[in-house]
Amino acid sequence: MLETLRYLVHETSCWTEITTLLIPGHNDSDAELGALAEWIARELGTEVPLHFSAFHPDYKLQDVAATPASTLARARRIAQGAGLRHVYTAISATRKADHLLPGLPAELIVRNWHRITAYDLDVAGNCPHCGQRLAGRFDAKRETSAARAGPAARAGKPTRAEARRRRPRVRIACAPRQ
Repeated sequence: MLETLRYLVHETSCWTEITTLLIPGHNDSDAELGALAEWIARELGTEVPLHFSAFHPDYKLQDVAATPASTLARARRIAQGAGLRHVYTAISATRKADHLLPGLPAELIVRNWHRITAYDLDVAGNCPHCGQRLAGRFDAKRETSAARAGPAARAGKPTRAEARRRRPRVRIACAPRQ
């Protein structure tokens, strides 16, 4: 897997983000989290986003407790201490994961699990508050006027397709570098 990550980051134009499921007692020690973060910083770069997700007992691994929020916070601190600039945490489908720029209290992208629920970036993916670029590839916000939306939208009820077009998108593109 490590070689694949190196290949994706260094040999393609594929946007790469890493998600690590933290399982209590299995992969959540300070040493292991530090080694992971240091490897990412050294081999992939400090701009590669790292997401820590909470484990929940399910299926064949029901004898392990769920990951506490304190473990996710500790993992985030360790990764940031290793120099990673974009470290995010997600506890469950009912708790949001927020994208914050270092030193900025404003939420720029708010996700509920994998769904984006709020989006506050300009067309180029910059913070509207300080102008700093957020790591990622972003489409412009899509605003559709009622005149073009059709009768259902003009009546205050957008069609399903119209509602999809209005949502902000995070674009993922992957192609080998030339």
